[in-house]
Amino acid sequence: MTDLMSPEWLNSALAPRFPGIRITSVTPGPVVSRVSTNARFSIECEGGLPSGLSSELCGKGYFSDIGTWDARRAGVPEVSFYRNMAATSGVRTLRSVYADIDPETQHGVVITEDVVAQGGTFLDATSDYTPDQTAQSLEQLARLHSATWGDPAAREADWLAPRLQGHLTHRGVKEIRGNFESEIGAGVPDEVRDPDLLYAVYGALARETADESPWSVIHGDAHVGNLYLDGEGKPSFVDWQLVQRGPWYLDVGYHIASTLTVEDRRRSEKDLLRHYLDRLGAAGIVAPSWDDAWLGFRRGIIHGFYLWSITLKVAPEITSTLQRRLGTAAADHESFKAVSR
Repeated sequence: MTDLMSPEWLNSALAPRFPGIRITSVTPGPVVSRVSTNARFSIECEGGLPSGLSSELCGKGYFSDIGTWDARRAGVPEVSFYRNMAATSGVRTLRSVYADIDPETQHGVVITEDVVAQGGTFLDATSDYTPDQTAQSLEQLARLHSATWGDPAAREADWLAPRLQGHLTHRGVKEIRGNFESEIGAGVPDEVRDPDLLYAVYGALARETADESPWSVIHGDAHVGNLYLDGEGKPSFVDWQLVQRGPWYLDVGYHIASTLTVEDRRRSEKDLLRHYLDRLGAAGIVAPSWDDAWLGFRRGIIHGFYLWSITLKVAPEITSTLQRRLGTAAADHESFKAVSR
């Protein structure tokens, strides 16, 4: 982490994009360190800042003791997204000024503009988020999906390989049961509280979606906590560690069910799904029929419900809220029956 914020390393890292840059001082700011580490900092340059470079930056990498080998490899898709796809996809996200991967350690580092310094606000499950805002963030998902719909280059990219199967390998029934039997899972409805069944259903979903068509590039973890509001209040996506090829609905069902309270979701979910399909059509994509889209929506809820049912080491209030929201959506729509087993 110290190296990342040294003028010498930054000069070398930023020189390909900003030739002749000469950073003379770096002022550290707040650091948030969990599995990954996010460090805000500001820079001063000899002769002033190069055109297009902000003085307020944020670096992300895997520098903590729990940033293990496997965790560091999880940064590869995110770095690859910022390096190869963020600009061309058109999705609203952080503006990256550096993104690269060490070929020996596979440790990826991204440096972006500091949106907090620009008036941005990061969200989590305790944040107020309205159906109108969900409609706006669905527009961003539709933009990403339509820009990459069946893209041959995306099909060949190893870093975009489908990744649901991996979630079954590292955690499973034990973690789900631990959550459901604790206060964290107290709000999960009885209809979907079976850890073994949830694991089996998600395994079937992973198999069925691995080669499903049509596919696009999806965010892969499109919950409310992976959003921020920019300085103008517009929803934008962050945390691309689970970016991959997959069916659109893995993002959409998960997103609608995680961003809204149960009451708001029940009231607005059909209108929101129609809005997403309209945005696909406006981008020139032949949208799924309503029946197919509704089936997909039900399946997408399972993706989010499973990810949060195996989640550990996140603030209990956040995990509990998302398990309740997604579990209730799965119960409301009998989502387990939407997957063949």
